Order: sequence, then structure tokens, then C-alpha cells
Amino acid sequence: MNKAILIGRLTRDPEVRYSQGESATAIARFTIAVDRRFKRAGETQEADFIGCVAFGKQAEFVEKYFKQGMKMVVSGRIQTGSYTNKDGVKVYTTDVVAEDIEFAESKGANSEMSGGQGGFHKEFKPEPSSAMGDGFMNIPDGIDEELPFN
Repeated sequence: MNKAILIGRLTRDPEVRYSQGESATAIARFTIAVDRRFKRAGETQEADFIGCVAFGKQAEFVEKYFKQGMKMVVSGRIQTGSYTNKDGVKVYTTDVVAEDIEFAESKGANSEMSGGQGGFHKEFKPEPSSAMGDGFMNIPDGIDEELPFN
């Protein structure tokens, strides 16, 4: 099985191109910085910069909604390849081919990070239940909507 799941921030705006031919397909290339889980005592947090590529609707989604610095979740597969560059040198590549892309933070969190520009409103973000320690979120008072299940 070949499955990769990444959570990180875009290092720059995605680069989108369209394939040649009768039915042009969007191809988005982007790099996300993924913090390493552990760090050594006295050292700063290290990150890996992982190249990703998305095709078709996923590429159009990335182009439309994601900008540098935004946090995203990418799941897909690792794909290796090679090509010969213009100097005649064989170059080996490793990319994550994105099959599913999601937002990893609310618009409100992103606008606060970028100085509050863009007119985003602060969105509701529930806090984990500390009393129970069970990892479930408390439903705050004042929510009048019915839950979507019985």
C-alpha cells in the first residue's frame, strides 16, 4: 500500500499549469512545510519540505482557495520518477500525488495570522473537554440547532 498523509503550511502560492491537448487538465505543483514530530533538546523545530502535485479538480481547488502560509491536509500517494535536464543530467524526483486536499484551519485563524486582513469573521472553534479528558468537544450553551443524528 502506498499512502501518505501530510499536514503542513504552503511555502508559496501553488504553481498551476494546464496540459496541452484537446482536453487541457490543470496541474498544480506546491510544497508544504511539515514540522517534524520530535526535536532534540536545545534545538529549534525542524521541518521537511515536501513537494506535491495535484491534477484536475483538485488542482483547480488548490489554485482557487490556497495561498502561501495556509495550513492544509494532503493525502495521496508517493510517486518517484526521473527525467534528463537540459544539461543532460538525469534528475530523480519524489512527489506526493494529492488525491484529497482539505483545509487544516479556519479562515478566522488564517486571517489572524496574516494581520487580520481580508474581512474574515472569527469562526466558532470548540475547546476540548478538560474535565473528562476523553478528547471529545463540549457543545457550548446557546447552540439552538438540532444535532444531525438521533
